[in-house]
Amino acid sequence: MAAKRARQLNSYYRALGEGSYEEFTPPMVDTPSGNYLTIALEEFASGKIDYHYRA
Repeated sequence: MAAKRARQLNSYYRALGEGSYEEFTPPMVDTPSGNYLTIALEEFASGKIDYHYRA
């Protein structure tokens, strides 16, 4: 899940550079990190993202 969210953040920042970012969710935590995986893990740790595993 963290890797998927990191890819979403990567898409957000790429679109932000191009000027069209409306369809992507921005980071939900304030962090000095520029690493997308770190940002995703911080979002999970802060409870901003919830997931349910389906077996």
